[in-house]
Amino acid sequence: MWIVYLKRTVLSLFGIVVFLSIALVALWNHRSDIAEVGWATPTEAVAESGDLVTVTWLGVSTLLFDDGETQILIDGYFSRPTLSDMLLRRPVQSQAAQVNFVMNEYRMRRLAAIIPVHSHFDHVLDIGAIALRSSASILGSVTTSNIARGAGVPEDQIAIIVDESPYQFGEFKVSLKPSRHAPIGWRGSVPMDGSIDEPLLEPQPVSAYRMGGAYSIIIEHPQGTVLIHGSAGFNKYDLREVSADVVLLGVSQLDSLGKNYTNVYWQNVVTASGAHSVYPVHFDDFTQPWGVVKLPPKFIDDFVKTSKWIEEIRNRWDRDTSLFMPEFGKPVAIFAQPPVTS
Repeated sequence: MWIVYLKRTVLSLFGIVVFLSIALVALWNHRSDIAEVGWATPTEAVAESGDLVTVTWLGVSTLLFDDGETQILIDGYFSRPTLSDMLLRRPVQSQAAQVNFVMNEYRMRRLAAIIPVHSHFDHVLDIGAIALRSSASILGSVTTSNIARGAGVPEDQIAIIVDESPYQFGEFKVSLKPSRHAPIGWRGSVPMDGSIDEPLLEPQPVSAYRMGGAYSIIIEHPQGTVLIHGSAGFNKYDLREVSADVVLLGVSQLDSLGKNYTNVYWQNVVTASGAHSVYPVHFDDFTQPWGVVKLPPKFIDDFVKTSKWIEEIRNRWDRDTSLFMPEFGKPVAIFAQPPVTS
């Protein structure tokens, strides 16, 4: 009799596991399409645009700036750990073949600086490998510097930010202002907070990449000024002295933070800067293979919903500001885009 009972119990547990697995897969695949956002797509730069500053979005908040003479890379996330790597805390590391491919594909041969917005893995995993294949300087916090050291980057390519003094790279002038990561952890905390105080040797689980310092990055050029705000955290009123033509706005997890938060965030970053154009960054699922752009599952972050909030907020505070949707891997003449009529 007990054998029959045991079989029924095992079958019941198996059925529950199968049901939960199917439910989780369904939840994971329940995503909006990026086309539902409906924002204008910027005009791709052509060969004749060689004298214009271009920006190429390479997923999450990795951005390549190029004025034909000098290149600057914001973040560096080409190697993509899988979802199972993250959940099971498997050690991960920068993939040499992937880094080589991307740097060759996008002709990163004039790279002067690599500047992470903060030091989570989806911003810094490849910065060391990129620096070692170039003469680029890595600018950032002590945590960023120790990630670079762990990858073997020479000290003369590492610069620790101590104040807001600008750095000059060709005609680009770069300043970093201390900022905050979005408070998306438990009870408003920051996930994987803290610092790295000694060289971080690869491989490591993604949880080893602590946030370190977070920054708003201002890039000035004779053609215009860009404010890169890679995470949806902010210091109130901190950017009111910053004037920018374009804002690259981190939007990850605004859904969980709410519409009121999004309203205050917009005012303290976009309205404060007076920007005429805004591009979202960090809206895509960073667990996807490099080059595959999908929105996250809706139960994690619904960017289509928050994009509608942003439209309403823009219409209230900054009606003349254009909203553009970047396309992966396509260079955009960032200061030469025609305004979008509301």
